[in-house]
Amino acid sequence: KLKRLDSTKTLLIKSEQLLRIEEHDFAMRPGFGGSAIPVGIDVQVESIDSISEVNMDFTMTLYLRHYWKDERLAFPSQTNQSRTFDSRLVKKIWVPDVFFVHSKRSFIHDTTMENIMLRVYPDGNILFSVRVTVTALRSMDFTIFPLDTQNCSLELESYAYNENDLMLYWKNGNDSLRTDEIVLSQFFIEQFQASSGLAFYSSTTGWYNRLFISFLLRRHIFFFMLQTYFPTMLMVVLSWVSFWIDRRAVPARVSLGITTVLTMSTIITGVSSSMPQVSYVKAVDIYLWTSFLLVFLSVIEYAAVNYCTTLEEMRKMKRGKIPSTFNATQAMAFDGCFHDDELELTSFPRIAPTLTSDPLATPSQASDTRPIEGTRLRRQRSVRENVDLLVSNSYLIDSYSRVVFPLSYLLFNTIYWGLYS
Repeated sequence: KLKRLDSTKTLLIKSEQLLRIEEHDFAMRPGFGGSAIPVGIDVQVESIDSISEVNMDFTMTLYLRHYWKDERLAFPSQTNQSRTFDSRLVKKIWVPDVFFVHSKRSFIHDTTMENIMLRVYPDGNILFSVRVTVTALRSMDFTIFPLDTQNCSLELESYAYNENDLMLYWKNGNDSLRTDEIVLSQFFIEQFQASSGLAFYSSTTGWYNRLFISFLLRRHIFFFMLQTYFPTMLMVVLSWVSFWIDRRAVPARVSLGITTVLTMSTIITGVSSSMPQVSYVKAVDIYLWTSFLLVFLSVIEYAAVNYCTTLEEMRKMKRGKIPSTFNATQAMAFDGCFHDDELELTSFPRIAPTLTSDPLATPSQASDTRPIEGTRLRRQRSVRENVDLLVSNSYLIDSYSRVVFPLSYLLFNTIYWGLYS
């Protein structure tokens, strides 16, 4: 049997001779001195590898394809079939110098060989494709974080050739941008969009064509609900438990207050460490610091209750209603409670009705005036009397706090989620 001939040996001339590479200066662009050479671009996004809020950048892997015509590489072909080459031939011909604007770092994949493909057609049309991963800088607005949406874009541009030498354009319009099925852990991709524009640097360099790959990301809130919002809500509610603990149980109420304050500090620190240090207030900051303020006020509330209770005892000791030998600390040692029903409380003195409906009436006429049956005259207390009443009945502070704190937090949550959702 005859051995099968090697197809590479059937070529009469080598590829470099077929393309006449040695006959031309490929350091110059095609059509040098004439009109700008059009270079079509299409992109297939393979994946969005990461999005970093701390560094304000994103990493993307994509297939970047260039289309242009170089008549210097035209070759005769009876079958009109194209020739495909790898990176070894790319280094010997002219290719567009497209780069990524605002790129921090990028590289062409090289496993197992460099992921570069060059396809040359008989009429001189060329397809140049590379698989590249790029990390690009993007300014992000965290004003309503984590209920935000981010608009990121990757920008392509020629580095050396301005619009007079090279014209970049999307090969198939909006269809030039294609994406695989991309799933992100913290974001939902709402749309991809291809657009173009011009960039001006200086009068000496001129205007450059620029292509944009824009994509809109909406953040998933469920992760932050589990990690931040729910624990914060529980800590705020837990701080309210002290309102139902007896005001004489000092160790229990102080320990509960300090624990909730320290836990809130830990949550705030954890969120701040995963975010960039921006100079404006974020939505999550408003929620965390408002919750922290309510937890802190619950501790201050018990300090006020304890102070008022101490003043109440001192006044009663001066009036002789509590024996001088009474020791509140020893009394608490038995049941941890202070019993108000053991103290004698006097009622307010009755006020004689002296008001008249007619200011011009004589004293004799006023003495005959009697209040209508079924009505009660009440003198309005001054601010000092209200404070004295609150000090004399310090348990009222806890009673009011059981209503005021939950209602305030409920109102805050209603406004917060209605404003930012």
